[in-house]
Amino acid sequence: MATTNLNVRIDEDLKKRAEKLFADLGLNMSSAITVFLKSSVDYNGIPFEIRKTNRAGTAGDDEILSLSKSLIDKNRQAYEELAK
Repeated sequence: MATTNLNVRIDEDLKKRAEKLFADLGLNMSSAITVFLKSSVDYNGIPFEIRKTNRAGTAGDDEILSLSKSLIDKNRQAYEELAK
């Protein structure tokens, strides 16, 4: 399968935090984005809910990170398969 490059402009701090998270999960940025794109195609849409919320009523970043790690750990094999 041929590959291509994708250039994305994002906040520098967000990139660093995402790279750390993905490294903790055993992924690099490219693999994590590939997992997201494959999941989106399989789901035929964004594979999670996107909605406007009141930030004061949402979970904190640490709680979201903990929940995300837990979900990824539970589904690590599926993510690794999608990343191939």
